[in-house]
Amino acid sequence: MLTRVFKSGNSLAVRIPKELGFVDAAQDVEVERVGNTLVLRKVQPETLADIGGIFSLFSPGFMAEGREFQPETERDWAPISASVAQR
Repeated sequence: MLTRVFKSGNSLAVRIPKELGFVDAAQDVEVERVGNTLVLRKVQPETLADIGGIFSLFSPGFMAEGREFQPETERDWAPISASVAQR
């Protein structure tokens, strides 16, 4: 199946024939160049549904001893523009 590459703004674009479409309009896809081929992959939306599986990847002893103590340091809470003007 042939199609044509065309300029769209500052980008190149290609029309994907309906028969080859695999996503709805305005859905994000990932583009990767593999040699002389462009590969399009549907981007899966991130959800918290798999958070249990992600946490299960941590070892049982992960953070068992907590975090290393970091003493508090004095912070300059002045607005950035004021601290830049003082320099």
